[in-house]
Amino acid sequence: MIFGLIAVLTLSVLAGVVLGIRYWRLKQFVALLADDLRSQVEHKQPLDIAEVPERGVPLYLAIKSLIRQIPTNIGRDALTGLPNRQWFKRAITPLMPVTNGTMVMLDIDRFRFVNDLFGFSAGDKLLQGYAARLRQSTPQPRFVARMDGDEFLLFYEQQLTLADLEALQQQLQLPYEIDKTPIGIKVKVGYLQLQQHHADTSLMLKRVDLALKKARDDRRGIAAYESGDDSVHLREMQIIHSLPKALQHNQLYVVYQPKESLHTGKCEQVEALIRWEHPQLGVVSPAEFIPLAECAGMIHLVTHWVMDKVLQQQQQWRAHGVNIRVAVNLAGSDFEQDVVACISHKLQQYQLTGDAIALEITEGVLIANMSGTCEKLQQLRQMGIEVAIDDFGTGHSSLAYLKDLPVDEIKIDKAFVDDLLVDRRAQRIVLTTIEMAHHLGFRVTVEGVENSRQRELLKRMGADLLQGMLFSNPMRGAELAYHGDTLQLNCMPLAQSL
Repeated sequence: MIFGLIAVLTLSVLAGVVLGIRYWRLKQFVALLADDLRSQVEHKQPLDIAEVPERGVPLYLAIKSLIRQIPTNIGRDALTGLPNRQWFKRAITPLMPVTNGTMVMLDIDRFRFVNDLFGFSAGDKLLQGYAARLRQSTPQPRFVARMDGDEFLLFYEQQLTLADLEALQQQLQLPYEIDKTPIGIKVKVGYLQLQQHHADTSLMLKRVDLALKKARDDRRGIAAYESGDDSVHLREMQIIHSLPKALQHNQLYVVYQPKESLHTGKCEQVEALIRWEHPQLGVVSPAEFIPLAECAGMIHLVTHWVMDKVLQQQQQWRAHGVNIRVAVNLAGSDFEQDVVACISHKLQQYQLTGDAIALEITEGVLIANMSGTCEKLQQLRQMGIEVAIDDFGTGHSSLAYLKDLPVDEIKIDKAFVDDLLVDRRAQRIVLTTIEMAHHLGFRVTVEGVENSRQRELLKRMGADLLQGMLFSNPMRGAELAYHGDTLQLNCMPLAQSL
């Protein structure tokens, strides 16, 4: 009896041990399966477990079958093989809230020039090599994703130092050998320290994108998100969203600044400048809202509005015998549209000829598409419209293109005038520029003239036109019309009467 009981107990213990081993093996299998699934999702590694418990075989085979049926390109960038933006959002969601680590957004500075110079095939190979370096970078990020174009996102579970980020930047900027040609790049780095600035996924992505925006303007090319950056972004968004409505309701208005001819003493041309009095934000500078309008693809709305206002004013001035030319600034994206047909239509609409306006463009606009822009400028000049290069000497000035430009005038930027009376090098630059422009057949306007000593020196140097506060603050059209003939005969009384 006793021996039978012992036997039963022994069998029970053995059965428990066997069941325990099976349970342990099954539990271990489930843990391995979970890790393998995560690795397969994150890195596209095959599902491969060496030892599968008998009871786990049906589950394992079913999961492998399902994985084989999933298209391999879902959540993946076709060119680099990296995860994309949608994948990253899905992958980080189970980890939320993420309260530690560093999120990094990378951008290749002026990447489009790689495509322009070496071709799209070379650009694609560069992105593939760039992605490979990101995968091999140290320290290893938890996630790497291609967000859009040449923007890449890295998520580190540990907090990176500035030295870590500089090392990453240097590694990525080492020359790439593409088709036996070394190609160098500059990388901009924006980063978000999650311990101080963690939030939901969308807000964190917006914040690291704001950091990258700062990095594009930073000398080192590296910038962090800081408290308060959101308010700057919100202001920019408010400006962008309210701009179309502001144009419709005439919150913006045009002022005109006269230019004095040093040969005749007359003011026969003015420059149209735009102003904005925002009902909530107050005065918004064109230096702030014009670049935002360009980025948001709204600059054509501003250009059309300004052109209409200027030509309406020209109708009134000419009806009262005020015969002056108005210079209007054009943006680079204006030349991506059919700017010639647009201006021609507006001149016909207001029954004006081409001598009613002049156009001012920057050197950067010319460089962006030299042949296309020059062709359109030539067509505009054939209509009687004059063309000037604005801010000359501060952009991409080059004698190689200057000799062939279809323009009438160059405008020397205020930056060369500020120290003109005390800096001999500035004097030589201005004098040489004036002489060179004259030899090429261009008039020269000098901006930012604020005192009579500057005026006399520039007159001796041979400048043709001067523009600045010495003569007049920018004024509304009604104020200029009020002065009538005085505007045409002499700038100085006009300035003294204000």
